Amino acid sequence: MYSAVSVVFFFLLWTHDLGAQTPFYQGKTVTVVVGTSAGTVYDLYARLIAQFLAKHIPGSPNVIVQNMPGAGSVIAANYVYGIAKPDGLTLASINPALYFNQLEGRKEVKYDWAKFTWIGSSDKSEHLLYMRANTPYKTLQDVRKATQPPKCGATGTGTTGHYMARLLEETLGTKFDIVAGYPGGGEIDLAVERGELQCRSLTIGAFYARDPYHTWRKNRFVRILMQTGRQRDPLLPEVPTLYELMDEYKTPALARRVSTVILASGDLGRPIAAAPSVPLDRVKTLREAFMKTMSDRELLAEAKKKNLDITPTTGEELESVAKEVVSQPPDVIERIKKVLGQ
Repeated sequence: MYSAVSVVFFFLLWTHDLGAQTPFYQGKTVTVVVGTSAGTVYDLYARLIAQFLAKHIPGSPNVIVQNMPGAGSVIAANYVYGIAKPDGLTLASINPALYFNQLEGRKEVKYDWAKFTWIGSSDKSEHLLYMRANTPYKTLQDVRKATQPPKCGATGTGTTGHYMARLLEETLGTKFDIVAGYPGGGEIDLAVERGELQCRSLTIGAFYARDPYHTWRKNRFVRILMQTGRQRDPLLPEVPTLYELMDEYKTPALARRVSTVILASGDLGRPIAAAPSVPLDRVKTLREAFMKTMSDRELLAEAKKKNLDITPTTGEELESVAKEVVSQPPDVIERIKKVLGQ
């Protein structure tokens, strides 16, 4: 017959084992903080991931999306990095080029890019520059020669709309009037339709994913002047790449190296990250769940319906790129600061 002490001992052992078998995420909520406004392509990808992520996380937590737009997603990055608890329950869907702000030493940056906990990316997509078709800027050579530079929209520094125009100035000698401060890409596109702006840079994937671009292409409202891939995208066979244009204009070696660092944002794609110091077992859980989500048949079918490409990158790969881009020699950093300066 068991003594009272033995009964208590086995009860405690049983409850400990029961607790150990209960997944951390069971009964909890994972929040994906999106650094752009609702309806943007970043938002569409985040919501697609949130729809299917839970079933691949042991414990099947509730997964919700919270939009936190502003400053090109710096606000969301700062929040997840330094305010949200590092418990693996808060994730960030942020602009992949936010490391520019850190390289520039901007005071609003409260994160260290290399120290984010990188979970994965759903898409790799090169970029393009569109221009209203009724402007005199038919090619980038026209932009180079223009006495009045075209106005391009951006949400903030460190975003595609800002850095791509600056990079073209550095590598090709073009001139753009960058108008920053728009809440999101949708507002920039509306400004283009109203005639307040003439151009914008964004990912090729986004340009082929949704309206107004479907309508614009049909109506030939805009023309594409440049794409960033090393090879021309099959969707844009007639559009020159930045690399072709740099060869044509004999871009110097240092400017080419700067372009390599800047265009590494394309390798980061549409990253999902968490705060530093998330427990390693939860990092492993989230990374594995993310990659399983990327191969989920239901997700892939839904992505196809929405014209969203799925070309995933692992968290480990993102971590490597993130560390590399912020570890540049002083001359490259100084040139990047010049390129990205206001």
